[in-house]
Amino acid sequence: MNTRMIKRSVLAAFVLLPLTIEYAPGQAALPPFAASGDADSLTLKHIIERVVSTHPTVKDAEEAINNANARIGLAKTGYYPVANVEAGYTNLQPVVKLSLPDVGSFQLYPSNNYSAALNFRQVIYDFGRTRKSVEFENMNKNIGEQALEQVKQKMSMLAVNNYYTLVFLQAAIRIKDEEISTLQEHLEQVEKMMATGSATEYQVLSTRVKISTVEGQKVELIAALTAQQAFLNSMIGNDMNEKPTVINDLSVELPQVQPDSLLSYAYHNRDEVLLNEKKATLAELRYGMVRLQNKPMLSFQASAGAKNGYIPDINKLKPNYVVGLGLRINVFDGNRTRYNLAQAQSAITSLSFESDNTRRNVSNELTEAEAYMHAAETKIGQFGLQLQQALKAYSLAQTSYKSGVITNLDLLDANTSLSESKLLLLKARIDYAASIYSLKAALGERIY
Repeated sequence: MNTRMIKRSVLAAFVLLPLTIEYAPGQAALPPFAASGDADSLTLKHIIERVVSTHPTVKDAEEAINNANARIGLAKTGYYPVANVEAGYTNLQPVVKLSLPDVGSFQLYPSNNYSAALNFRQVIYDFGRTRKSVEFENMNKNIGEQALEQVKQKMSMLAVNNYYTLVFLQAAIRIKDEEISTLQEHLEQVEKMMATGSATEYQVLSTRVKISTVEGQKVELIAALTAQQAFLNSMIGNDMNEKPTVINDLSVELPQVQPDSLLSYAYHNRDEVLLNEKKATLAELRYGMVRLQNKPMLSFQASAGAKNGYIPDINKLKPNYVVGLGLRINVFDGNRTRYNLAQAQSAITSLSFESDNTRRNVSNELTEAEAYMHAAETKIGQFGLQLQQALKAYSLAQTSYKSGVITNLDLLDANTSLSESKLLLLKARIDYAASIYSLKAALGERIY
């Protein structure tokens, strides 16, 4: 089946869908769509909560924050001293002995040498290296937190799309069952009429073809529903053999943002924009860290312990210590700092371009979401009026059929037109609800 036929099958799924329509020409407010479903059906809110709390993609983003905390702690170790204990034993052979007139002979060092020492090292001043490293890792953590919000938002939108698809398919299969039942009743009626000579074989065959067509559409819908249920199971962590259902609820609130400030609101709330700002700050911190690489470093060193080998009693352990200051100055690093600075500056420039591109994309997504929402809202009014006309036409067709002016096929055509009008109105309502979520996502409002 080609793509066009599949789309027609899906759209036709809403034929004969029972709706309670409250519409008046020029009506501005849209009546809420009543929720329906089994007691154990899932709500959109519940699905989103499950996704953002259990999905591995979200958990991975949360673990990245734990990793960032560890890196912050590692960077702070530059403020703390380093201490260690060393102990050793060395046997030296041969032992050198000296002989002096009127003094005698003596050893310069013992054959068995023992030593133990506590070593201490503390950086006194590093020209801000440690401070910059801590700031850098803190910003990395901020980026991780923002990325977590972005992941949750994207997973929530996946849940929204899956939810509305399931709402559509569940209703479609129920309607197909109702449609098949209605067609079976018509088939029984025309078969009886054909037996009395008041209906033709063409009417019977045409009705059977309609039944076969609807049954084929139902098969396609069941396959699509199974695939979407499997996707939902993977999203919320259910067993893949489960067959979850969702509550049919199209009620959704509009974003509470003034129309003339939508773009400004989006720039201040979209995760992509906020991430670029934090990445720009991180790039500047990296540039500052590179500039500090060739700065001197002043450190304090001390060691205290005991060892033997001191004259005159070379076998006796004696306390000893060493205290000093160390200054390290880089004279030439082979131009590493120069090229690292150039690379860091290039990263800052690239991020400015990326930020500009992100803002353009945000503006485009916002405009697109608004356009789809307004289009769906307009269609609700148009299709509401169309449904009223289709209801009147169907009523006239019923009267004509009872009086024998038209055949049952003409009546079925009128009923199909009525069902298609109901379908178009429902589809517009679904599009309207989905477009509001798209608008919220484009604005940066939290879906979860």
